[in-house]
Amino acid sequence: MTHSARRIGRTLALVLPVVLVLSGTLAVSTVPWAGQATESQMLTASSEHVSTPAKSRAPQDVLLDKLLTELQAKDPGVALTHLQREVEARPSLAQHCMSIARSLGRAAVDRYGPTRAQRFSRPVCDTSFATGVQQQALGH
Repeated sequence: MTHSARRIGRTLALVLPVVLVLSGTLAVSTVPWAGQATESQMLTASSEHVSTPAKSRAPQDVLLDKLLTELQAKDPGVALTHLQREVEARPSLAQHCMSIARSLGRAAVDRYGPTRAQRFSRPVCDTSFATGVQQQALGH
């Protein structure tokens, strides 16, 4: 009797955890995760839908977004002043200064109109801000 009981106990000790794990896994995988599903859905893992890490943005793009936000919140003069300070602080941005200033000029026309936008013009990055204002006013 003792030998039989030990043998049954060992069998249950090996089989019972496997059964519990499998039943728990099946129970979790058949939960309708989507809310009001009419039929049960299976949770599946797939490498096809794995999210990819966000690509890092170039410093000039980050700066442009920041300056465009400033232009909308304050005025183009503030944005141009900050552009000049950023270029002085980080000379690597100098090659992008003209395109950023032109973009600010275009955004200023959209926000203030061509006449008022031109009043904010400064000699930052040559006359790129004024060029952007003119291009946007002419529809280019």
